[in-house]
Amino acid sequence: MMPIAFRYLLSTLSVFLLLTPQVRLYGQSEKSYHVICAAFYNLENLFDTILDSGLRNNEEFTPEGPNAWDTERYHSKLKKLAEVISGIGTGMTPDGPAILGVSEVENRRVLEDLVKEPVIRDRNYRIAHFDSPDRRGIDVALLYQPEYFTLTNARTYSLYLPHDTAFRTRDQLVVSGRLDGEMFHFIVNHWPSRRGGEKRSRPLRNAAGQLCRHITDSLLQLNPMAKLVIMGDLNDDPVNPSVKEHLRTKGKEEELQGGDLFNPMMKMYRDGVGSLAYRDSWNLFDQIIVSQALLGKDYSTWKIYGVRVYNESFLVQKEGAFTGYPLRTFAGGVYMNGYSDHFPVYLYLIREVN
Repeated sequence: MMPIAFRYLLSTLSVFLLLTPQVRLYGQSEKSYHVICAAFYNLENLFDTILDSGLRNNEEFTPEGPNAWDTERYHSKLKKLAEVISGIGTGMTPDGPAILGVSEVENRRVLEDLVKEPVIRDRNYRIAHFDSPDRRGIDVALLYQPEYFTLTNARTYSLYLPHDTAFRTRDQLVVSGRLDGEMFHFIVNHWPSRRGGEKRSRPLRNAAGQLCRHITDSLLQLNPMAKLVIMGDLNDDPVNPSVKEHLRTKGKEEELQGGDLFNPMMKMYRDGVGSLAYRDSWNLFDQIIVSQALLGKDYSTWKIYGVRVYNESFLVQKEGAFTGYPLRTFAGGVYMNGYSDHFPVYLYLIREVN
């Protein structure tokens, strides 16, 4: 049994290689840290093979549908997604993501099948999931390892548009609990898509940003030093109004004002790093954003320690019209037997061992 948080010993050299210039804080002595990984992954249409009734439009993901989505293809998808999850964050913690937000899942059943895959079964992932009203029948969820995280509460918030009462999309999931003894709130998102064009659909994502901001304000009102981690496929980049203005994020710590959120992925986006590709350009829709309580140099409590895009070469398509793109399950209507059209994103949290 691993300890409640993996103790990762950083020598002077490894601190220099792995940490930011804050290395000078540690001088020449060795320091020992707890390290925890939190990640987000859009699983790209993780459907089972069963046709659901009601408003859920998943006929294409059935054996008789256009995708010929049978048991073999479903289990191949599960195996490949689990392979990806097994590798995220293992450069600093062998247990990978203690917290994993996911999107584009059909129901709880597919998540139960996923966490039973042999390569991640030993992590004993638990599931926080609620059905969303989305017309495609896709939801968000949070997987967590109980060895690290103790859930105390989970609930969802629905996005309603007063001028369009028929509008339906994914709920925003809020999961609260103790991460190795410290209270955290994880907010998992999958904002409305750009279907119909970015400009035309922009008000939908602005509204989603406002809803997420409302959730954030409610938590910060209860505790101004609340530790919040907002993650998800926002279908917008860090510079778009939904993220920058309506959610109130900034990419530089020195620019933060009261209540602002820190988006560590802003610099990554400006450097040209993306999590998905469309028409030969990269977007960074998959983001992890944090509250100010996770910033600073006092590592006696959990602090953010950088973000990454998990874009290993095996996740990249090597040939054809989509060379260089994420290797997805279907591309241009052709079954590729890949992973997802998104790369996962993740961050490390570190805390000094007394």
